[in-house]
Amino acid sequence: MTESEVLAEFRAADALLQGHFILSSGKHSANYLQCARVLMNPERAARLAIALAQKLPRDVRAAIEVVVSPAMGGVIIGHEMGRALNCDALFVERPQGTFMLRRGFTLKPGQKVLMVEDVVTTGLSSRQAMEAVRAEGGEVIAEAALVDRSAGEADLGVPFFNLVSLNFPVHDADALPPELAAIPAVKPGSRQ
Repeated sequence: MTESEVLAEFRAADALLQGHFILSSGKHSANYLQCARVLMNPERAARLAIALAQKLPRDVRAAIEVVVSPAMGGVIIGHEMGRALNCDALFVERPQGTFMLRRGFTLKPGQKVLMVEDVVTTGLSSRQAMEAVRAEGGEVIAEAALVDRSAGEADLGVPFFNLVSLNFPVHDADALPPELAAIPAVKPGSRQ
């Protein structure tokens, strides 16, 4: 699947939004990718996951024993990646602000993990989720995401594969361009 085909999937789902958004990283942007909308259709979600799985090198695919995703945004694509890779899909969540496995999920010592996200902007959520995996004994061998909003700048500490890399400008709250500052900000992500 080409980058233009991936973006066409987002447009078809009305998931490529314009306005003034506060991203989960705290940065502000005039563009937002609402992955929940693009993933709400099971056929589309499966198609995107298969395309993302195909981006992984054969040796990485062969080594993966389990998929782990951060909740909320990564849960659906993580589940679909588990299906595409024929392995279990778990998720970490933040009941008190720090990612952890719950709901009876466990990892075996040294278990090879693919971290899966919907969107990576700064990589902070991914790195925090990876810390939770390591604390449980898992070994993150790579990360996969539908969208890399960092345009290749996010340092995740593991190989990173994505379907599309975008370079939408992001701004600190105290350095907004006038046209963005004139629009009320909304925070559509899962982190409040």
